[in-house]
Amino acid sequence: MIRFLQKSGQTTKYVLGGLLLIICASMVITLIPGGLQGDVFTGGTPGQGTIAKVDGADISTDDVRQTARQNAQQDAQRYGEMAAKIMPFLIQQETTRAVDQLISRQALLSEAARMGLRVTPGEVKDELQHGRYAATFFPGGNFIGQAEYEDQLQRQANMTPAKFEEAVGHDILLTKLQALISGSASVSEAEIHGQFLKQNAKVKFDYAVLKQDDLRKGLHPTDEELKAYYEGHKASYANSVPEKRKVKYAVVETAKAEDGVKITTDDLQAYYNQHRDQYHVPEQVKVSHILIKTPLPGPDGKVDEKGVAEAQHRAEDLLKQLKGGAKLEDLAKKYSEDPGSGKQGGSLGWIGKGQTVPEFEKTAFSLPKGQISDLVKSSYGFHIIRVDDKQEAHTKSLDEVKAEIEPILKHQKGQQIAQKQAEDLLKQARAQGLDAAAAAQHIPVINSDFVARKDILPGLGPATQFMDAVFSEAEKSPPDVAPSSQGVVVFQLLAVKPASTPTFEEIRTKIEEEFKNERSSVLLSQKIQELSDRAKAEHDLKRAAKELGATMKTSDFVLPDGQVPDVGSMSGQASVAFNMKPGEISGPINSGTDAVVLAVLENQQPTDADYAAKRDQIRDQLLLQKQQERFALFVSSLVDEMTRSGKIKRNEEEIKLLSRNGSEQGM
Repeated sequence: MIRFLQKSGQTTKYVLGGLLLIICASMVITLIPGGLQGDVFTGGTPGQGTIAKVDGADISTDDVRQTARQNAQQDAQRYGEMAAKIMPFLIQQETTRAVDQLISRQALLSEAARMGLRVTPGEVKDELQHGRYAATFFPGGNFIGQAEYEDQLQRQANMTPAKFEEAVGHDILLTKLQALISGSASVSEAEIHGQFLKQNAKVKFDYAVLKQDDLRKGLHPTDEELKAYYEGHKASYANSVPEKRKVKYAVVETAKAEDGVKITTDDLQAYYNQHRDQYHVPEQVKVSHILIKTPLPGPDGKVDEKGVAEAQHRAEDLLKQLKGGAKLEDLAKKYSEDPGSGKQGGSLGWIGKGQTVPEFEKTAFSLPKGQISDLVKSSYGFHIIRVDDKQEAHTKSLDEVKAEIEPILKHQKGQQIAQKQAEDLLKQARAQGLDAAAAAQHIPVINSDFVARKDILPGLGPATQFMDAVFSEAEKSPPDVAPSSQGVVVFQLLAVKPASTPTFEEIRTKIEEEFKNERSSVLLSQKIQELSDRAKAEHDLKRAAKELGATMKTSDFVLPDGQVPDVGSMSGQASVAFNMKPGEISGPINSGTDAVVLAVLENQQPTDADYAAKRDQIRDQLLLQKQQERFALFVSSLVDEMTRSGKIKRNEEEIKLLSRNGSEQGM
């Protein structure tokens, strides 16, 4: 089956080969499918620092910076115009992950070599000519020429062909290792059937409900009880009134600075040239297909050849019908065993390279527009593929992306102007006072009341960095400067009110709320246990519910992933219902502020026809899960073992320093 059909959103490219991509793709895998990203391969300057040694190989600070930046660029795609503004934050966030990625990658390369895995020059050549790099170096099947090949690598990636091909070979080697480790995963019929029952069995039940809110309404604590509660919990109230500070400040707004910014054609061109790779559109094809699945290997590794032959015969019959004039859309809706595209008449929409199994990709990208393929066999079965449209790899022109670039440049220039203006204001404020300095620049000064660190101040909105600066300042300090989301702020700390412990009278209302919450929670647990015990003793849930004032309700037939009012998710504590027989009564089931006791009325088992319809889908899900878990465990164990044996040595001080300074990469 097409790999990207099995997951949605950002995780699509990680299915099957995905864990390998996450761990290993910091180099070539994500580099070329339609263009080279220059800063990925620029070498580190000697002496800049080593983050880790893995089996004797160095991972440099520059390696981590470049990988973190690449990860952040991928993350930033979903933020649109905001991407440039939050890039420093994204890079800082990705730095730790980049360290782990590169260590894991090098550990896997070392293990692959130890196991005797090799990559031949022929395999590298085939990957360049027919794999994910074909659109760049073999457009239309024709080599761009040795001189152009070397020029592209040198100009855009600062690499020699030998280094680049070595990196391609490493990724092929890692793909082999991943296939070797996870390829032996198998799923038994018993596992498939067990998972099917878990997902499709239904149950119907009566249930008695007790609500914490109802119990809470009946509580009327006295002052003596509340004071005793306060004394008993006094330690938790110590210094619970947070430190507060009074500050005055003037905001140099970036938005106002942007108003006067003019972006020239040269500015746009320079930015476009530096970020050209971001505007590359990879080669894509719009395809539809029909899939007839083949049996998976059994626990012994053998394939049911009779089942394969039967699937092939069915696929050949559909191909004959298509050649005879039948519509692919009609046949796909009726016969395709790809649950994702079958209902859509076989349509997969637009796909790029690296998103499908290799056999499917090779055919889809080689067929002319409008043509239907012969049978294409993959690990999932037999495909019939039709190419509905094609789009060659290309880079958007400056005119096409000018509207995206201009606001980014305006914001960057606005920030620079605001920063310079704030520095001038700070200098004047330290010489003649903030009020006079701000008045000279026609910037209003705002005087706050006493505020806590998490409060929001007028004209600033959420401003974590600014409030951190205010609460780090010493009393009687001269004016200082700090960034905010609105611009740059020049401020002066006026007074500090230390954290304090509130008196009983100051927080009486809060104490009463906490007392009622705690007492009603205890009462709920006691009463629901009493309800369950009494119902079981009397063999009558309805009678026990009436005696204890609980509300009786009856569910519909519900699946294991269903929801029931007042019970909540059936995958939580209420899942016990699926293991109960009709007439059985459950123990207490707590679902937050409600608690219930169940009495099963009827179990409804799925039919053999349901199993036949869903078996293959469940099999694929379980196999995929096992493959991913097996390889993830292998990677984790390998890194742990190499760390214990001293083959992996981390430079923790360098890692801390890099993480602390990670945001500088976005500037």
